[in-house]
Amino acid sequence: MPLVGLTHVALERWLHQVSTMLIVRTLSDLRAACATLRTQHGGLGFVPTMGALHDGHRALVRAAVASGVPAVASIFVNPLQFNATEDLSRYPRDEAGDLAALEACGCSLVWLPDVETMYPPGEATTIALTGPAERWEGDARPGHFRGVATVCAKLFGQVRPDRAYFGEKDWQQLQVVTRMVADLLLPLEIVGIETVREPDGLALSSRNRFLSPEGRASAPVLNRVLRDTALSLASGAPTEPALNAARGRLTEAGFAVDYFALVDGPTLAPIDCPDPTARLIATARLGTVRLLDNVPAQ
Repeated sequence: MPLVGLTHVALERWLHQVSTMLIVRTLSDLRAACATLRTQHGGLGFVPTMGALHDGHRALVRAAVASGVPAVASIFVNPLQFNATEDLSRYPRDEAGDLAALEACGCSLVWLPDVETMYPPGEATTIALTGPAERWEGDARPGHFRGVATVCAKLFGQVRPDRAYFGEKDWQQLQVVTRMVADLLLPLEIVGIETVREPDGLALSSRNRFLSPEGRASAPVLNRVLRDTALSLASGAPTEPALNAARGRLTEAGFAVDYFALVDGPTLAPIDCPDPTARLIATARLGTVRLLDNVPAQ
């Protein structure tokens, strides 16, 4: 149910009487709702999203609910994450469907800010990044992680959660946000949740809806090649020939490979042989759709 301008006393009475999900669109209502939920339950879990929710997002919300404190989600299509070559207007939006999905998962509160709230006129601060934000998506999408880190820092400051939940599908993003929280001494824990997949192995993504029927049939090859390469490396195969073979298989399957690499999991630095933290990461295009995936290398 929408929440508009309730006083703190009225909000507390509301939360005692009903269990329906609250929807807030102003900072004052968000702060009042979060303060009341935190007082009543001792903490908050948080799932930041850009909407267009799928089962991967639902898994994050369910993990937050399962932690035993109220789950807060945000829906905000962040313009700072899109560079000049990306179409912000093309990003899918379905507010009504997203809200229904969140409520069905047990979400307690949804934050729906507008652009002016998140980026008020005259603001002069963004977050500059190195470390895990370098290479890979950092090279392919200049400025993307600056946008991710800046909006996450703002959302964390607004909601003040104890934990925030991110999917492992976007592995580099997860490491960037984890590093930012550690470096800025922000008082929350970042929790990574295993990638949710279709039965054929395709990682769930809002981008999948743009695949042609032919592209959808080919898309699971990306995960199969990642898993096969991980097995090959675990059996002792030399790294660079195994990576080259994987790139070749993807090209033969119709992918345009942006990168296919073995990296240190926390730092995203390229490495020569797998270790317990290593990940195989890949991004490849099918037509106009850019697919990301990763798997543990051991």
